[in-house]
Amino acid sequence: MTATDDLTVTFAALADPTRRAILSRLVDGEATVNQLAEPFALTQQAVSKHLKVLEQAGLVSRTRTGQSRPCRLERDRFDAAADWIDRHRQVWQDRYDRLDEHLTDLRDDDQESGT
Repeated sequence: MTATDDLTVTFAALADPTRRAILSRLVDGEATVNQLAEPFALTQQAVSKHLKVLEQAGLVSRTRTGQSRPCRLERDRFDAAADWIDRHRQVWQDRYDRLDEHLTDLRDDDQESGT
């Protein structure tokens, strides 16, 4: 999978509010599917489907501790998405700054010519 495809999968996974809530919970530490399902009015199967999407995106992994398979956050994938956003934010900020400067120049020219 290319870097762009990884980002597509990452952003698609992040598009769902339930998946974002699951990720927010995992920021506090590992959790089982039962623990992750507690705050939602969802079945464990539904939560498991969300976790599968998050695992495929590389945002979550599961480990094995005895009978338990806790989920944990994979922060590296977030870094790639944040890097992409930061690069594009800078491009748009530069464009906005140039537009703002151009509009200021036009306004100054209008004031000098009295129009």
